[in-house]
Amino acid sequence: MESNWQRVDNRRADEIRCVRFFPGFIDYPEGSVLIQMGKTRVLCNVTIQNAVPSWMVGKEKGWMTAEYSMLPRATHTRNERETRGPGARSQEIKRLVGRSLRAAIDLNFLGERTLLLDCDVLQADGGTRTASITGGYVAIAIALNKLIQNGECRPEVLKPPVAAISAGILDGQVILDLCYEEDSRAEVDMNVVMNATGEFIEVQGTAEGVPFQRSQLNTLLDLAETGISKLIKLQKSILSS
Repeated sequence: MESNWQRVDNRRADEIRCVRFFPGFIDYPEGSVLIQMGKTRVLCNVTIQNAVPSWMVGKEKGWMTAEYSMLPRATHTRNERETRGPGARSQEIKRLVGRSLRAAIDLNFLGERTLLLDCDVLQADGGTRTASITGGYVAIAIALNKLIQNGECRPEVLKPPVAAISAGILDGQVILDLCYEEDSRAEVDMNVVMNATGEFIEVQGTAEGVPFQRSQLNTLLDLAETGISKLIKLQKSILSS
């Protein structure tokens, strides 16, 4: 890396933003956590319903789905509320969050229940989808641990933790956990979802300008794996406390 090149917030190329979890942020959901990654803040709430979608009735297994939305002033300028249903971006992100976190649950041990995860972005500074996944897992684990403690679910319902992070190439430099200013200018933008056993769940990578090489892809994945392992350690720490 060029010696005079610096990130906008002076982090190292492989350094993630400051991450904090605030469990129990809302009293009423079965699982609730506010995740803060740098200036990005996402509220993740889990509701447990003792029913499943009609197409799953009688299969003796559960379901998990997610919703995603952004408050009008989560960004520098006001966005319109999605009063007529989620827009294309919100639809894409909620499906990503749902796919990612179903990998953290053994639906066969959930019984005929549905986990509804609501991810609401309070403030956006890049990485809202990855923060939703990382915080969403903690909220789900809180909710399911209550069922486990009450003897309503077996511990096997929770699979290894899942977390997500962004990586990218900016000014030719490979960097981890992009803030908005970096993300908006990046030549390559990638979101990676993995579990605690080192398995990939989803990889989304796009060349916004110049195509990237296979060697750069390998570096991006290695960097993302390092960041996700740190996030999973933080998830485990907050859940054990």
